[in-house]
Amino acid sequence: MPSRTATLLASTLTLIALLSVALLVPTPYSEMSPGPTVNTLGTYGNDTVIQITGHKTYPADGHLNMTTVRVTGADYHMNLVESVFGWLRHDDKVVEHDTIYPKGQTAEQADQQNAEEFTQSQDSAKVAALKELNIPVKSRVIVAAVVSGGASQGVLHAGDVIKAVDGTAIKQPDDVASLVTKHKPGQPVTFTVVSAAEAKGKAVDDVPGRQVTITTRKSADDGPARAVVGIQAGVEHLFPFDIDIKLADVGGPSAGMMFALGIVDKLTPGDMTGGKFVAGTGTIDDDGKVGPIGGISLKTIGARNKGAQYFLTPADNCGEAAKDIPGGLTLVKVTTLDDAVAALKEIKAGDTKALPSCTKG
Repeated sequence: MPSRTATLLASTLTLIALLSVALLVPTPYSEMSPGPTVNTLGTYGNDTVIQITGHKTYPADGHLNMTTVRVTGADYHMNLVESVFGWLRHDDKVVEHDTIYPKGQTAEQADQQNAEEFTQSQDSAKVAALKELNIPVKSRVIVAAVVSGGASQGVLHAGDVIKAVDGTAIKQPDDVASLVTKHKPGQPVTFTVVSAAEAKGKAVDDVPGRQVTITTRKSADDGPARAVVGIQAGVEHLFPFDIDIKLADVGGPSAGMMFALGIVDKLTPGDMTGGKFVAGTGTIDDDGKVGPIGGISLKTIGARNKGAQYFLTPADNCGEAAKDIPGGLTLVKVTTLDDAVAALKEIKAGDTKALPSCTKG
């Protein structure tokens, strides 16, 4: 075979091998891109996103859009070609796979975590919104989860209301651990509980409850030995009327603030946005504090592509978001739900000069 032909053949085979590697060999990267943005005041699919029954509501025709980020699946690793093109695209972001999915986490575990965070964000959004409107919300401490194989398995159940531990009334979840750890491992502790079925629709004070005794065990962590009973205590809120948030195929906690604003708008006369297209993001806790989220630059792009004029931005995300603001979009810095409501009033009135803005960090 002539040397020129041999060289050409070798080069071709080398190129094929390199292309095969680029297309077939996975890299340790995942891709993030702007996801759907949904109006919390409107519908998604065939469902009204926020449905309120048992209380007077008002028409809300504006836009208060929550934003999302689309990510590649937990079991998917980009190949080299996809990674390169992802790095070159402005609207996408290539990140290490482990920054989205912690090492060892399965796709099922990731989905479960996102679903749990989404449910918790909805609950906190409802509480924060009603507090903003000075509508009382009662709460009680419950068994949020029972550790498999733990001391409480078969004795306590998820949803049980914890009235007292060793005769001391329980006011908040931390009270349970404080009282249990007063014991030494192996000592008994007495819980006064009301089953979830008995507590449903009732004030717990009207139900006597039952006493159960559990023998504590030694904690399995590396810290100092302490008594545990194998449960996680949580809070169940008792809302004075029904608020149902329906949004399929979305997970995580980042829509909390926008859900809260949507609830406030629907329970308030008039249109809080004044016809302006407002989008935003941010976690929220029961007291209305707004927390940071991931993928802020992708969410601002997604919001602007949809038509947003203003973007409510968690204060802790402002520095990153301000580095690359989509044209025509105004970033508004918020720390609490109060801040967000105040900003909407200024946007509605057209007095936007006083809006707190985001600056580069």
